[in-house]
Amino acid sequence: MEETERADETLRDLESRTPAAILDVLLAGQRRSLDAVEAALPAIERAVADAADRLGAQGRLIYCGAGTSGRIGLLDAVELGPTFDWPDGRRHVILAGGEASLGRAREGAEDDAEAGRAAMLAIDPSPADVCLALAASGRTPFTIAAGEAAREAGALTVGFANNPGSPLLDACEHAILLRTGSEVVAGSTRLAAGTAQKAALNLFSTLLMIRLGKVFRGRMVDMRPTNAKLRARAGRIVREVTGCSEAQADAALQASGGSIREAILMVEGKL
Repeated sequence: MEETERADETLRDLESRTPAAILDVLLAGQRRSLDAVEAALPAIERAVADAADRLGAQGRLIYCGAGTSGRIGLLDAVELGPTFDWPDGRRHVILAGGEASLGRAREGAEDDAEAGRAAMLAIDPSPADVCLALAASGRTPFTIAAGEAAREAGALTVGFANNPGSPLLDACEHAILLRTGSEVVAGSTRLAAGTAQKAALNLFSTLLMIRLGKVFRGRMVDMRPTNAKLRARAGRIVREVTGCSEAQADAALQASGGSIREAILMVEGKL
């Protein structure tokens, strides 16, 4: 039995405990998630180094998974655009059950290995691409097949799983083991396992974008200022980096069409 499916016998009386005691146990499980991510930091670093070298100017980030893992991958993927101006055409999300699985769980779809392979081949993976495959159990047929198809096409594959020795980790070039162990609610991997996956993806994608030059002096200089809050943030970034006035920052952002990076260069006389 996988560690993520094993019941913690010290919690047999969980539902009879006080609400405060239950929350304490749940929070302890979440803290354990971050410990698991910390143990995986060297593996994450190695995977990011290879991913940064692989992507170049055309490579794509491809996320694939089923159920909670797939939805966590989607969340990371969609944030890359507004935060780092990562082109929409250079990221893909492959979900077991398709888009219908976003709002309503379709757990049976994860068993369809052929669908996973077909979904990956449909986007024509190449050696320039990086595939991030996620499965708490590490045994999800859909995700394993998708990852294998990506690797056969030459793409760099990175597997995230919460059980040691799982097939997904063996199938991918980079194995990110997030060993969270048993869940407070036995088998409910949306808890500790899901938190560890989300944190690990946060670290992976942020370090990757830093390596690709998307961050300058700790700021999101490629952020898309698409609303009032983000436009205000853009102006603040330009002022903080250059030391210019609010008027100068606003004028530079207007002249650059909202590009923070270009506005900074304009203010510094480098563009």
